[in-house]
Amino acid sequence: MMSASFALVADTFEPWRADDLRIKPASEAWERADYYALRRAVFVGEQRLLEQDRDTRDFQAIPIIAVAHACGMADRVVGAVRIYEDKDGLWYGGRLCVARDYRRHAQIGQALVNEAVARAKDLGCHTFRATVQAANETWFQRLHWRSLERMELLGQPHVLMQAELERYPILPRQSGSSSREEHRHG
Repeated sequence: MMSASFALVADTFEPWRADDLRIKPASEAWERADYYALRRAVFVGEQRLLEQDRDTRDFQAIPIIAVAHACGMADRVVGAVRIYEDKDGLWYGGRLCVARDYRRHAQIGQALVNEAVARAKDLGCHTFRATVQAANETWFQRLHWRSLERMELLGQPHVLMQAELERYPILPRQSGSSSREEHRHG
């Protein structure tokens, strides 16, 4: 009698990704540290778009994050975006990024954009804009944004875009802060 056997190798399984994700403003020290680390990893390390990710906008910006939870505990920041008011009612979003291993998982980018625009509206926004990399223009158009102006920024093609505020929120959104206390695992 022959027995069948096989070997498990690293490529046998897909990497594990949490499905318990929460979109919220960064409020804890570890969340802010992970927020900046993710931005630095994407815009400085991966894309080599910036030499230094932080700028003066960070002093006034509201950092919004996607937090992955494992076993009910906050584990790590896997998505980030910032919003800030430029002048009365004119808000901007920027530095939208998702951790490489979470891209194309659970619509994190869309959820971050939804929360960014909806939160700005809650704070009195009448116009919401972002300067996006030209490669992402079509994706933003699918999220109800219109293109205003093409430009070169940091040596790369970008597009100034504006959200159609009447179309937001386009995903269900939890209003207010979470009633559950958040704790980081690990």
